Amino acid sequence: MPLKFKLPAITVLFVISNCLEVYPNDPELLTIERIYLSSELRAKRLGTYQWDVSGTSYSRLEKSAQYPGYHDIVRYHCQDGSREVVFKAEKLIPPGAENPFQIENYTWSEDRRYLLIFTNAQRVWRQKTRGEYWIVDTRNDTMRKLGAPDMGNNLMFATFSPDQQWIAYVYRDNVFVEKTDGSSSRQITTDGGGDLINGTSDWVYEEEFDLRNGFRWSPDSRRIAFWQFNVSGVGIFNLINNIDSLYSRVIPVQYPKTGTTNSACRIGVADIGDGTLHWFEPDPDLRNNYIPWMEWAGNSHEILLQHFNRRQNINRLIVGNCNTGSMDTILTEEDDAWLDVVDQIFWLDDGENFVWISERDGWRHLYKVSRDGENISCLTPGDYDVIKVIEVDLLNRWIYFSASPADPTAGYIYRVPLKGSDRPERLSCQQDTGTYSLQIAPGGEWGLLTFSAFEIPPKVVLIRLPEGEEIRTIVDNSELHNMLTRLNELPAEFFRVNIGDGILLDGWCIKPSSFEPDKRYPVIFYVYGEPWGQTVRKSWGGSNYFWHQLLAQQDYIIISIDNRGTPAPRGREWRKCINGGLGMIAAADQAAAVKVLLKARPYLDPERIGIWGWSAGGSMTLHALFRFPDLYHTGIAIAPVSDQRYYDTIYQERYMDTPQNNPEGYAKNSPITYAQNLKGNLFLIHGTMDDNVHYQGTEKLIDTLIKYNKPFSQLAYPARGHSIYEGENTTRHLRKMMLRFFKQNLEPGPEARNN
Repeated sequence: MPLKFKLPAITVLFVISNCLEVYPNDPELLTIERIYLSSELRAKRLGTYQWDVSGTSYSRLEKSAQYPGYHDIVRYHCQDGSREVVFKAEKLIPPGAENPFQIENYTWSEDRRYLLIFTNAQRVWRQKTRGEYWIVDTRNDTMRKLGAPDMGNNLMFATFSPDQQWIAYVYRDNVFVEKTDGSSSRQITTDGGGDLINGTSDWVYEEEFDLRNGFRWSPDSRRIAFWQFNVSGVGIFNLINNIDSLYSRVIPVQYPKTGTTNSACRIGVADIGDGTLHWFEPDPDLRNNYIPWMEWAGNSHEILLQHFNRRQNINRLIVGNCNTGSMDTILTEEDDAWLDVVDQIFWLDDGENFVWISERDGWRHLYKVSRDGENISCLTPGDYDVIKVIEVDLLNRWIYFSASPADPTAGYIYRVPLKGSDRPERLSCQQDTGTYSLQIAPGGEWGLLTFSAFEIPPKVVLIRLPEGEEIRTIVDNSELHNMLTRLNELPAEFFRVNIGDGILLDGWCIKPSSFEPDKRYPVIFYVYGEPWGQTVRKSWGGSNYFWHQLLAQQDYIIISIDNRGTPAPRGREWRKCINGGLGMIAAADQAAAVKVLLKARPYLDPERIGIWGWSAGGSMTLHALFRFPDLYHTGIAIAPVSDQRYYDTIYQERYMDTPQNNPEGYAKNSPITYAQNLKGNLFLIHGTMDDNVHYQGTEKLIDTLIKYNKPFSQLAYPARGHSIYEGENTTRHLRKMMLRFFKQNLEPGPEARNN
């Protein structure tokens, strides 16, 4: 039984004092509570909204005055800004309930007769994609729940057919359709469940290809094309929940680790009238190829799909004929490194041509491709990258896209005519340096333009196209922006550092407000470093921005660098030079930048160099401490991949091939290989039920550090996932532990400099 003892009085007082939380009223002082527990520093967002099919108005959710905590659906007219409540929360109370729906999302039918509401949602891995769907008939305000009564809140991806007569959805790995008026329903697939998944994806396609809704209506509403996955033979990784019951609970996840068996993937096309089903299998080996993208090919009898080899350096664009079953490859892309999925294809000229994205000339450009793939012409020539296609305005013959030819840390909106141009036109409404995004209404006359910068929270304005004239502000955030000025912070500095051989790395630096250039300060580097994300961008960072400002208030200098291999719009060579060497090149770039900065900026203390990162950033932190132990002294690695063999097939093999084909590369690029070199202070943090980067890898690293008798600190968050936010008080506790570790192991504050 537990021992009973008394703590000395002085110790009790110490414990009590450390449990007290202080919420200072000083507007200049940031605290973890202000950042993560209050709404004071949260930026307002546009939130869930829908353009009207006419393109002249949009609707959005707004808080209800009558039912606090619930929402009305409100429509705004673009021309005059007039506002009307089209659905009050009081009209959205389901039969037998006391309160309205908590609306997770909503969709209007094209004729505005029906409103489809997604509610009672639950998370499936990353996002809330399973729940209840209710359909509201706006003519009489009646509502009914989709699906049979025993389906509960287990429906996914309910979607109107193009003719608005049907709604399709997924229930327990099968596809169903139901008449919009509720008069009938049909089950389209019957073999789902167990090892077969219809209409949605397996774990790894969702995580790495962002595939969730796995079915597509044909334009004539007569057919549904859908993904099917056979997960038999995929390795099962067991997540263990030790805290929610007396005995541990096992959650099995079919997760293909590098070099192991993938799901078999194919595309089915079902006729919802007679139930006939046709399969498209572009390769006999369904497990060593991928189909990450599929849509209807501009008509109702052909589908278009992208078919990748397992190495993901060959992409075949295939047209499948649903009437004959034939499959024709109309375009093939190949790369010595890897290829990314083209997730946007726009049809032109009544389906005779389409817009395609390719890096074939060394830059990411838009191409006009004929339907048979024979004629290909570049629409955006030049030494710059297209970041994203925003819209193809067929009426006015423009293609809108985001790019930033002169500054890879920013993003602006450009357009070119459909015939192409070597001089893209930048929208005139973009006056400030930062990152812009644009959502264009049907018809191309109106758009919602969002702007943010590193120290400027998002602002959303309604603009009129094609001129880009600002009409009115929709989301302001001026109050939050004004609050930032009261923090008394120094402006962040964006810079470039030359690490030799003509390699320039982008970075930013935050200094303490009391910065004295004739003294030396500890520096903390914030890192990610892999192809999944940039850290050096002129865009609003939310709570992460305030976290780094909090560290600056503790008298640390914060710096972030984007190494080669990050997805900056700096050309193919920049992004893909890391092929086969994911980890080594990035970490070497980071260390080289630190060495140059130490020489160029004598106020950086070479004896107090810290680093932290999450996920891939955690891996980079391990590389830094293990491979450059005399340079970095203290690091926090959160949810890192310590051994690349333990990560999933799609992501890791894209950059490293399989461990069978590249065993030396996996060993050289895994941080665990260098664990014996640790000299500094390491803090490992991981959620024990991380389905993405398994806690297994951190346990393996711990075992290795023990083998080499290396001291380190470790914090395991029980039953938490990759983002470590589940459970009461988790985020607050995590950030406090991080702050405490830095303050204990990387002494804050300036010190006199020996010149």
